Amino acid sequence: MTNPPDTTSNRRPGGRTARIRAQVLDAVRAELAESGHEGLTMEGVATRSGVHRATVYRRWRDVGGLLADVIAAAGETGWQPPDTGSLRGDLTALNQEIQESLVVRPSFAVALMAASFHSEQAARAQTRLWADRYAQCEILVERAVGRGELPARHADARSLLIAATAPLYHQLVLLRTRPDPRLPERAARAAVLAAAAGAFPVPREEGG
Repeated sequence: MTNPPDTTSNRRPGGRTARIRAQVLDAVRAELAESGHEGLTMEGVATRSGVHRATVYRRWRDVGGLLADVIAAAGETGWQPPDTGSLRGDLTALNQEIQESLVVRPSFAVALMAASFHSEQAARAQTRLWADRYAQCEILVERAVGRGELPARHADARSLLIAATAPLYHQLVLLRTRPDPRLPERAARAAVLAAAAGAFPVPREEGG
C-alpha cells in the first residue's frame, strides 16, 4: 500500500520543521475534537497554530493531508502494550485505555474515526495505524502462550484481540451507552475464556 502524499509518517523532522509540525498537528487535534470533521479547515488550523496559511497548504495540501499526518503522528508516540503478568490483566488494562479514550469529552479518538469516513487519505492512515497497534498487541497473546495460559494452537492473536476489544467500540461508539467501569474486565474475561475453549484457532496454512 502506498503512503498518502505529503504526510510525514516516514520522516522525523527536526528543528524548526519539527516545531511547525507539532504546532499544526496540535491545532488539528484541538479543532477536530471541538468541531469534528465538518468544522476542520485549513484556515482554522493555520489561525490556531500560528503557522502561516501558505506553509500549511504547501506542506499538507488539504484537510485530508492534515488528518493523515495527525494519525501518522499517533503511531510515533512510543506506546507499549500493557504487561500485567496475565492475559486477562493485560486485556483489561488495554480495554481501560480504550474506554478512557472513547469517553473523554471531547473525544479525539471518536472524532478521528468519524473523519476517516470523509477522507480517503485519513482512512488509509488509520487502517495502517490500527494494523500496527494490533501487531504490537500480539505480544500479549505470545506471552500468554509462553506462560501456559493458552495452547499455541488456540491462540490466533489478531482474532483474540479483536474479540476482546470490540465490545468497547460497540457499546460506546455504536450504541453510545453510558460507560460501564466493569466492561473492560468483562470483555477481557470473555475473550480469554473463549480462547481457552478453542474459539480462536490458528488458521492452517493452505496445503498443510
